[in-house]
Amino acid sequence: MSDSPVLSVTLLGAGQEVGRSCCVLQYRGITVVCDAGVHPAYSGMASLPFIDELDWSTVDAILITHFHLDHAASLTYIMEKTNFKSGKGKVYMTHPTKAVYKFLMQDFARMSAASTDPLFTPLDLSLSFSAIIPISVHQQITPSPGLSFTPYHAGHVLGACMFLIDIAGLKILYTGDYSREEDRHLVKAELPPVRPDVLIVESTYGVQSLGSREEKELRFTGLVHSIIKRGGHVLLPVFALGRAQELLLILEEHWKKHPELHNVPVYYASSLARKCMAVYQTYIHTMNSNIRSKFAQRENPFVFKHISHLPLTRGWERKISEGPPCVVLASPGVLQNGPSRELLELWAPDSRNGLIITGYSVEGTLARDIVNEPAEIISLKGNTIPLRMSVDEISFSAHVDYSQNSAYIEMVKAQHVVLVHGEQSAMGRLRAAMQHRYKERDEDVKIHTPRNLETLKLSFRGERVAKAIGSLAASLPQPGTILSGLLVSKDYSYTLLNPRDLKDFAGLSTSSVIQRQKVHVGVGWELIKWHLEGMYGTVEIGLDPEDKQATMQIMDAITIKDIGSNQLLMEWESNASNDVVADSALALIMGIDKSPASVKLTSHGDKHHPHSDAASTSSDDNTRHICAFLEAHFSDVKWPIDDTDMLDLDVDLGSTQSPILVRLDQSVALVQPETLSVTSSNEALRRRLDRVLKMASITTGSLSQLYSASGHSDLHTIKNTPEDGEAHLLKVLPEPVSAPAEADDPWAKDESGQEKWGKDGYPEDEEDDDSVLEVHG
Repeated sequence: MSDSPVLSVTLLGAGQEVGRSCCVLQYRGITVVCDAGVHPAYSGMASLPFIDELDWSTVDAILITHFHLDHAASLTYIMEKTNFKSGKGKVYMTHPTKAVYKFLMQDFARMSAASTDPLFTPLDLSLSFSAIIPISVHQQITPSPGLSFTPYHAGHVLGACMFLIDIAGLKILYTGDYSREEDRHLVKAELPPVRPDVLIVESTYGVQSLGSREEKELRFTGLVHSIIKRGGHVLLPVFALGRAQELLLILEEHWKKHPELHNVPVYYASSLARKCMAVYQTYIHTMNSNIRSKFAQRENPFVFKHISHLPLTRGWERKISEGPPCVVLASPGVLQNGPSRELLELWAPDSRNGLIITGYSVEGTLARDIVNEPAEIISLKGNTIPLRMSVDEISFSAHVDYSQNSAYIEMVKAQHVVLVHGEQSAMGRLRAAMQHRYKERDEDVKIHTPRNLETLKLSFRGERVAKAIGSLAASLPQPGTILSGLLVSKDYSYTLLNPRDLKDFAGLSTSSVIQRQKVHVGVGWELIKWHLEGMYGTVEIGLDPEDKQATMQIMDAITIKDIGSNQLLMEWESNASNDVVADSALALIMGIDKSPASVKLTSHGDKHHPHSDAASTSSDDNTRHICAFLEAHFSDVKWPIDDTDMLDLDVDLGSTQSPILVRLDQSVALVQPETLSVTSSNEALRRRLDRVLKMASITTGSLSQLYSASGHSDLHTIKNTPEDGEAHLLKVLPEPVSAPAEADDPWAKDESGQEKWGKDGYPEDEEDDDSVLEVHG
């Protein structure tokens, strides 16, 4: 993808649907993929995201939010069956997610192997697993220049996180599945401290509200209790990991409070859940304070007294069905196959039994269809089975409902909100509700609901912000303050700092480059000096302190040494301005022997150049030049002045040289020739004279004088670029302030007679210094 300021968001899955989450973000040549799941309603290749629509070798990073199959199960296929391996992309997930993901995908591969269309082999899974990089929550990761991300707690399941992604300065928050309600073992989703530009958020429940947790738990335990009392079996279809652990904690607590239930067994029919219990016990520190406090008291909440694992031996489902009342948590939660489907087909004809749907039912699955309580269901073998067991739905799904989701969206305050992971109708209602809320508050927030393969393009105003650090950030600058320093650019971020802080904060350091150039000449030392004086004015003559060789210095920048054998050595400190002077001096010296002026000089023998500073050493000559310049602007200029003028002015000269007298209408001003300082009772005339004298000094001064006064030695260019960092020194003039429309006269005066605007568009100050360093973001 070309370098573009437009963010492209393409959904390869979960666009106006629930399942196969896969979101592609592309910005400024960087590609990030969030999640890679399968659709639970389909199998084989049909369950995958639309992976053929992306060149996977261009992907910089794949970020997996949590271990559920609809967010992670296509990862192995992408890593092993596409050209992802030929690129430089990396895969990231949190430590708990990777630990559970391993067991979950081994189970998924085992079940897929039994089908006619397996997605990958156990070997593929093993190879891909070793390439996954585990990370910690709140750890900032930088996979490549211009890309960084930070995971934050998302609730939902153990290890689930949302990613705050920074691509070339653009910030995107991808939530994945998240929960804003702290349950019995997980913390609630966090609000990142940084405001993102784009929020990509789930919309699973649309505008539906799920009620309070206490009400749901009370209704759930009441239903389980009533089914057991009537002599029935309770089937709780759940995903092996996630909500299953939450329901086990609820049932364990209920059984402790009711001794009459102690003889009623509670089973979880999943070898996968048993394996992963060790993971839950390992990552206690990532759970909420309720679990951590119990663990601190040497009580492991996941070691159950009233719940046991049910080995799935041959004929196990018949033994359970023919036995006494019990509660069974069986996977999968969508009832498409597996232990939960087998128990459903056995228990469905008995009205004493009960089915409780505890999670979100994906469209196209039996769990969604059975909620409507049809008269019969179709078995996996194609037989018709009457449905007489009771069917209830109590959602313990760790997804946000409308009240939680809308509140979170408003707290994030993103400019663009992209809704994913929701069915079309639910997503549309949520979008309409949020748009209405923003319209009432007159807030301009864009809400998008892209379909699968529909690329959403979001444009952002190009704005660069530089952070001041180090000594520049020691005190808070006041409005209007000009900050000067080095602007360091790295990975699309900008930092402003004092040059003295460069090594400490940027890993860079300044250095001086000394340039030396030998020149062969066929003319004498005095002739070279004469030509240099004609070009640059003053040429300083001296001796090298080390070898006592004769030297000349031009413009306080270039040293020329006579090293004998008709050779000169030019030496200077390299920077942009000094290099220009050195080039011009070199060109001049190389052309001396061919210059007609050299022939004329050697025939006449006059060594004084008419344009050199040495040829006009008289201060009176300089004063006459200044007077001529002033006469062109003010006409009435007198120098020298006599005693009569001095008595008229009643001033003390305080100088050995006569001042220049300038008259304008009824106002008088005196100019000191040595310092060019102005004395006048008329402030407007004084300030105008200051400006004219500046121009006069530039016009009448030599090139050498002007160059020395420009402060060229303060300019440096830093070439060190460790870790792809670049350091730049910007010299930027302040932006001119536009004059008012009524100020047609550039020398307009205000009511007190003071001038308001200068010809250059700047407000006139006592100090008019144009050499100001200022960085404009």
